[in-house]
Amino acid sequence: MSYHSQIVNVDNTIQVIVFNLGEERYGVEISQVKEIILPTQITRIPNVPGFVEGVLNLRGQIAAIINLRKRLGKESKKNDENTRIIVVEYNNATIGMMVDSVSEVKYLSSQNIEEIPRFLALRDDSRFLKGVGKLEDGLLTLMDLKELFSEDELKEIRG
Repeated sequence: MSYHSQIVNVDNTIQVIVFNLGEERYGVEISQVKEIILPTQITRIPNVPGFVEGVLNLRGQIAAIINLRKRLGKESKKNDENTRIIVVEYNNATIGMMVDSVSEVKYLSSQNIEEIPRFLALRDDSRFLKGVGKLEDGLLTLMDLKELFSEDELKEIRG
């Protein structure tokens, strides 16, 4: 009786949720995502940063909802049937990121992740970006949730 030794892929592979803001594709590691929901009734709250849409009751837990377009300095867009909220848990806060659409889940090898190109690193929103993933059907900008909010902003969001 012979045993087949299974080839183990030692290459680090991450799973990312692919979402869109306009024509641009972004990804966030699936391990950071709690769930993806349809936008529902968001309650506006005063004196929060302009990119915060408000809060949402998520099965008894209050989640701050941010408009990722506004956070990245892009023009706002009216919600439509494709709009989704990607719910993440970050630094003891439940945060929903409103995006234009969520398209798929992809596996991405660390060999296919490059640093942010130098010319992009000079942009104001580059601190939110972790790298660029190379997929068979194009490039994917990877979000860095650790940089998406400053400590002061997190305190404001948490209330």
